[in-house]
Amino acid sequence: MRVGRYLFSNMLVLGVIVGLVISAGMNADAGATLTAKEIMENAALSRKLDGSEAVMKLIIQNGKGEKRERKIAMVTKLFDNGKTEKRVYRFLSPADVKGTGVLAFDYENKGDDMWIYLPALRKTRRIVTSERSKAFMGSEFSYADMNTPTLTDYTFRTLKEEAVDGVSCWLIEVKPKNEDVAEDEGYSKKKIWIAKEEYTIRKALYFDLEGELLKELKSKNIECLDELKKRYRSKYMEMTNKQNGRKSIFKIEKIENIPNTKDLYFTTEYLERP
Repeated sequence: MRVGRYLFSNMLVLGVIVGLVISAGMNADAGATLTAKEIMENAALSRKLDGSEAVMKLIIQNGKGEKRERKIAMVTKLFDNGKTEKRVYRFLSPADVKGTGVLAFDYENKGDDMWIYLPALRKTRRIVTSERSKAFMGSEFSYADMNTPTLTDYTFRTLKEEAVDGVSCWLIEVKPKNEDVAEDEGYSKKKIWIAKEEYTIRKALYFDLEGELLKELKSKNIECLDELKKRYRSKYMEMTNKQNGRKSIFKIEKIENIPNTKDLYFTTEYLERP
């Protein structure tokens, strides 16, 4: 009887160990079998806060190393059950850009809507699709870079796994499906490093329409702002133009997760307020 109980006990332990090993293997396979598009979908989701308010600094550096700084207030909120993120940027300083505002409706499944208000003209105008590749307020970030791309407009391929600053990442190649998308965005392809643990962008390379390397993005100081939903934001984004030596940095000085952000912020009427 003792021998029987001993054998049964050991068989039970062995069964549990085998089960755990199989389960771990299945979990590893599940992570390994994510498609490139699924990884990009998770990356887009990981930054979606229900609402947020932030103050940040935009540092613009020319090829000689000379710098200009802009202080910006940014407010975001999700609409349509998370399928649309609305954002408003208000420039606080210096005096030559104070009062300038940008309003963006970042849709999940169609092209974005954007407007800019220029106080000198006392006029709000729409940023048309053909202007998405232009510089955002003189920086190395384009208007297209400021929004999440419509994923159905692109193809995705996982190239390899590679660490960035010690963080394990997937390296994803992103290509526009047609020439119209490429011309509107200004890129022939992108290579994006996505962190495997929290699906945040850690690095990206942007290639111009001739296929030459144009810009490099470095994303650091990642902070989790919603522990329950696992939502993250980078507090430091550096975009370097590899062709002209210019550089622009977004540095978030303060950010809060505020789900009940007021809807009135996301209107052209609010943009035009003094």
